[in-house]
Amino acid sequence: MESTAVLSLRNASILQGDHRVLSDVNLEIASGEFIYVIGATGSGKSSLLKTLYADLPLESGEGSIVGYDLRNLKERDIPYLRRQLGIVFQDFQLLMDRSVRENLDFVLRATGHENRSENDDRIDTVLRRVGMPTKGHKMPHQLSGGEQQRVSIARALLNDPPLILADEPTGNLDPHMSEELMHLLEEIRASGRSILMATHDYALLLKFPHTTYRCVNGTLATTVQKTL
Repeated sequence: MESTAVLSLRNASILQGDHRVLSDVNLEIASGEFIYVIGATGSGKSSLLKTLYADLPLESGEGSIVGYDLRNLKERDIPYLRRQLGIVFQDFQLLMDRSVRENLDFVLRATGHENRSENDDRIDTVLRRVGMPTKGHKMPHQLSGGEQQRVSIARALLNDPPLILADEPTGNLDPHMSEELMHLLEEIRASGRSILMATHDYALLLKFPHTTYRCVNGTLATTVQKTL
């Protein structure tokens, strides 16, 4: 059976304000595919991801993501789009005054899930999935950086998204924790989800090879085509 594209960009321009950071971007991600985007700081990696989750508008070219047309996306539809995406940031972005469980419950309620029993079940499921079934009562400051990033991945999985966008997810982690996190992302991909990961950690590309695109000179170019 042919894989279904969860993301498609055709001749797209990525803008940051009035500045064009990437031109003629062509990118397609199939269901269950893992794609890296690499490049120097300021080369357009984060701007590309921000365009995909509608923090920046797509003003030229064509783009669709998890069934949404990025060129014709209405403001009111952005929250619904983001529910279909798991977004993982370098700096975790956890609420520091709430426990792990309260962080996850906050996201569920913010995305329209009000049934407490169902929410508890979802939270239990994602915490088990990221290997932290007993950490729900902990505050973020009581966790290591790797554990905090696992919580942010659990948060990204809450709405069972078909696509995860990860922006430098290992950027604040040491090499051992980075490797552990990559094993977790590989397990998530193996379950059928697609992953687009921006990174500057080239060592990970050697240990966990996948199709790789490079942001360079205002373009997005395929550099390596490998699969596990």
